Amino acid sequence: MYYEAVRTLAQRVLDSIRRQELLKPGDRVGVAVSGGADSVALLRLLLELRKELGVVLSVVHFNHKLRGAESDEDEQFVAELARRHKLQFNSESGDVGSHATKRHLSVETAARELRYAFFRRLLLNANVNRIATAHTLDDQAETLLLRLVRGSGTRGLSGIYPQLSVASSQFSVNSQPPVASRPQPSIIRPLLGTRRKDLEAYLAALGQGWREDRSNRDLRHARNRVRHGILPRLERNLNPAVREALAETAEIARAEEEYWEREIGQVLLQAWTPGAAPGSGTLSMAVLACLPLALQRRVVRAAGESLGLRLEFRHVEEVLEVASGHARATKSAVLPHGWTVARHKNEVRFTFAGAAAVRNSDYEYLLTIPGQIEVPEAAARFEAMLVPAGARAGYNPEHLLEPALLTRELRVRNWRAGDRFWPAHTKTPKKIKELLQERQVTGPERKLWPVVVSGDEIVWVRGFAVPAKLRPRAGEAVVIREVGR
Repeated sequence: MYYEAVRTLAQRVLDSIRRQELLKPGDRVGVAVSGGADSVALLRLLLELRKELGVVLSVVHFNHKLRGAESDEDEQFVAELARRHKLQFNSESGDVGSHATKRHLSVETAARELRYAFFRRLLLNANVNRIATAHTLDDQAETLLLRLVRGSGTRGLSGIYPQLSVASSQFSVNSQPPVASRPQPSIIRPLLGTRRKDLEAYLAALGQGWREDRSNRDLRHARNRVRHGILPRLERNLNPAVREALAETAEIARAEEEYWEREIGQVLLQAWTPGAAPGSGTLSMAVLACLPLALQRRVVRAAGESLGLRLEFRHVEEVLEVASGHARATKSAVLPHGWTVARHKNEVRFTFAGAAAVRNSDYEYLLTIPGQIEVPEAAARFEAMLVPAGARAGYNPEHLLEPALLTRELRVRNWRAGDRFWPAHTKTPKKIKELLQERQVTGPERKLWPVVVSGDEIVWVRGFAVPAKLRPRAGEAVVIREVGR
């Protein structure tokens, strides 16, 4: 029974690798092992399959230095695992906290950037030509659900790709895959069709231990709330196979995105003319007008990407309004990162407006609890403080928040179209645009009005009481304030 269960899982993984052409004989594969169950199972499975696959294995580990001695113990565990199986061990560490602060990123994003930069160096230095990561079907389902509730388009619903090329990726978890059959070094995900529970059962059958990361149970992280709360409820109350259904949706979306990528490339040749100078280009209004709305949106997004500009849905809609040529339509719009778009005769021109425009565009900064951050666009410094239970009387209760309901890292940004907030003492949530209109906030100050976001929820808006549902219970509280204001 033990052999059959173990071999069945290994065979499924082998079939998946072959079907998706993730590996070929002679590949030098660095297995990314954090020490957790998923990555340890990936290593043991590839060890079992390496003769059939004809590959050479090594172990890759990045120490994020986020949990002190526990992080170092994880590294020691993985190093011992590599030694026991006589595999080369490649490791590196990085100051994730410093990188997050410098780049205004969440700790999770900063950790991923440093980790994947390490992978990239290994691949480009020819130490390995494949790095295998242990993303599972559960990770795929969680990613899809998170992107769905954040308003992602079909590209976001493509989720995590089974393979992505070093040459064409920015090392995002769900980057586009390489063109088939190109001999480029790549990141592969052999376990995307495998459930986490099956991997843990596999390790138990082998008698193989693993390391537990306590932060994976921290419900201040949105992914953990999805993993431990939302998905289990969906399984119990709506669909026992909801994870598989979400993963299948991602697979369908990926295939459609790959198809549209090729089609859009052909349409773009007719609609888009790169400018003679860097940082410019024009879209033909006549070509756009002949296209269905779905194609118009994709062409606009692709045009922006050709300039290195990632456009959100609302920005695409603004460009299309400019391109519509209607008498009442706006003739220009400000895009992120210092770009503008304007209608000129029968063309829509994209232009980089420079540093001055950047100062007037959207902003977003990481704010840790406790911590401070300077926000030049809002001409303010923001602070998040932990207030002990005995000191709460010294603060306005309308400004206090329950720590258990917040993520460890908050984000300070300007409000965006569609944002809603529910101040205490009001009957229902309102669009922030309406709240600012009621306060008669106008001009440039209105566009840059700061809000604080925890996960996907706006928890603080300058000048308004925090939501009643986020008020603290007994014990310590969090207060967000503008220093010197």
